[in-house]
Amino acid sequence: MTNPKKIVLNESEIPAQWYNIMAEMPHKPLPILHPGTKQALKPEDLYPIFAEELARQELNQTDTWIDIPEEVREKYRIYRPSPLVRATGLEKALDTPARIYFKNESVSPVGSHKLNSALAQAYYCKKEGLTNITTETGAGQWGTAMSFAAKTFGLELAVYMVKISYEQKPYRRSLMQTWGAQVITSPSMSTKAGRKILTDHPTYQGSLGTAISEAIELAMQTPGCKYTLGSVLNHVSLHQTVIGLEAEKQMEIAGEYPDIVIGCFGGGSNFSGISYPFMRHNIKAGRKTRFIAAEPASCPKLTRGVFQYDFGDEACYTPLLPMFTLGHQFAPAHIHAGGLRYHGAGMIVSQLMKDGMMEAVDIQQLDSFEAGVLFARTEGIVPAPESSHAIAATINEALKAREEGVQKTILFNLSGHGLVDMAAYDQYFSGDLTNYALSDEDIAKNVGVLEKIIC
Repeated sequence: MTNPKKIVLNESEIPAQWYNIMAEMPHKPLPILHPGTKQALKPEDLYPIFAEELARQELNQTDTWIDIPEEVREKYRIYRPSPLVRATGLEKALDTPARIYFKNESVSPVGSHKLNSALAQAYYCKKEGLTNITTETGAGQWGTAMSFAAKTFGLELAVYMVKISYEQKPYRRSLMQTWGAQVITSPSMSTKAGRKILTDHPTYQGSLGTAISEAIELAMQTPGCKYTLGSVLNHVSLHQTVIGLEAEKQMEIAGEYPDIVIGCFGGGSNFSGISYPFMRHNIKAGRKTRFIAAEPASCPKLTRGVFQYDFGDEACYTPLLPMFTLGHQFAPAHIHAGGLRYHGAGMIVSQLMKDGMMEAVDIQQLDSFEAGVLFARTEGIVPAPESSHAIAATINEALKAREEGVQKTILFNLSGHGLVDMAAYDQYFSGDLTNYALSDEDIAKNVGVLEKIIC
């Protein structure tokens, strides 16, 4: 059947392996460095923070395919494979010759794609004999995913939730607590990093960099405990490739192949999950698919940041990562797409961007909500504010296709629904949301303090 509205695979077609793009990249990412010695890290250097298998996955640049443990695949069966849907209603509203498809990751129990890595990370932590884990969360999607995964594998979880989202998104907090997690507003007085930030800036509304610092500090001080992260790192992107691997099979069933692949962008988990499996055909077979990361204009690390070694957190607890960054002290605007309010890009994405293998666009907050409302009215799904950035970029490409009179096939990742983000939509309809302007001076002030390991 050609061009069906929805394509659903059966459980036997859940990928059995994750795709590791680092093994096939023309230029490998620069090494992760120890912040003191400036020497390249070995997996064992990461063992105090991460489960050992996750540390090995993080630095694995040789194995193209990594087996998904059967225990993880069994949990994936709760919601995977996720459907691929043709957005015919959106196509009609835009009067575009483009064919638009979206991978619907909102069908997971937690309402987003984040569960793909959360289940894997919880499994490896449990297998190692840990009893506790810590994490951070921006908008709450990762925190809810990790809460569900921790409960699934019998682990205790503490979540540091960025203060602005803690206040903006109470139902995200409620979901985490429903699944048994302890949720702490960040910055908090429970860690050295949090106390210092609150002492210096008593009204600070938090950032992912701050929350990461607090979660790492707690993990390092708690016996039988390690840290988990929902984006940016290589092993997180690895786990998310189940999205694109399924989409690849589904597009084939539809008789299509994407000319453009789009994902919203905070640290990279969403974009990498939908993009990397298709990008390997550009690398290996000379395909010309375009890959577009859609980031918020208020946190434009790919479009306006610098490529530089930087810390992944505000207190400088993490190793040095080669990334496009706005500086680890960057305080992003209080947009509702909290999952995209991160100062840096993952090192794989950063290298791909540096090599011209992908593109990035920045989206204003009001444009993202306008796109989200149009999508809801044409396709029936209220998207998360993060996903609305990908929808806005998709709409822009579909309108270009109309102007040029060119037929294109566009695939984007609907990474989550917005049913617990309705307060944000209320503000949008009331006219209480604004766009945020970020000056060159603001960016220069933060990146100017970084040590120039990369010239």
